[in-house]
Amino acid sequence: MITVHLRYEIDPDRIADFEEYGRRWIRLVGKLGGNHHGYFLPGEGDSDIAYALFTFPSLADYERYRTESRTDQECIEAYRLAQDSGCIRRYERRFLTPMFD
Repeated sequence: MITVHLRYEIDPDRIADFEEYGRRWIRLVGKLGGNHHGYFLPGEGDSDIAYALFTFPSLADYERYRTESRTDQECIEAYRLAQDSGCIRRYERRFLTPMFD
């Protein structure tokens, strides 16, 4: 199992656009075989940092998702939303292995 942790630097004036982007990707990750754990938007503290977590059964499954997302029309539209709105300034991706008791 592999969990992807994304840290976003977002435009605080474009939160509504980022929320729409997140709603789309929560569904799209599921459509392409993953389990999305949600987006975590700014509350107290930094107003321009958001996070997301989603899990795939394996790194190979994640790579398949990445390949399929490049040609999936809904994914392309979600990427375009972020680009056109400028809601995401930059992001960092980390791969984690979850540990459960």
